[in-house]
Amino acid sequence: MTERRTWKRQREERWDEKRFETYGNYANALKAQLRLAQRIGAALGFADVADPLPPADGLALLADAESHRATQWESVLLVGDAATIAAARRWHETIWTIELLIREGSVDAVKWTRVNRLASEARDAFYEHARRDLGIFGAPPPPGEWPRQWQAELSD
Repeated sequence: MTERRTWKRQREERWDEKRFETYGNYANALKAQLRLAQRIGAALGFADVADPLPPADGLALLADAESHRATQWESVLLVGDAATIAAARRWHETIWTIELLIREGSVDAVKWTRVNRLASEARDAFYEHARRDLGIFGAPPPPGEWPRQWQAELSD
């Protein structure tokens, strides 16, 4: 009986480690994809992003980033709980919206700010659910703000 409990505890620890790694890899893939999309948006004149990346150079990189994200997604589907999977899906769908806006190239600044705010909120929700699934207690990190607070303070 003791051996069985030990085996069960060790198995649960392995799955916790795997979920942690999977969630982290997925978040990193999405963050890289978002960063590319924002840099292309900066080249198109959208505000609040540095390091412009011309669409001619960035769209192929963005397609590669999406392929990498899609590969990581399959692991999330295997090890994630339903709430975390739903939050992850919402996050990548908001990033897809940002990508659509940069591909159209004619979006206004209000839409750009709004969709980036939605992506930030979706990211926060993903981390909240992932932390809960991993048994990490305590409040999650404070939510991100879009546009950044320091930018508003500079314009006063």
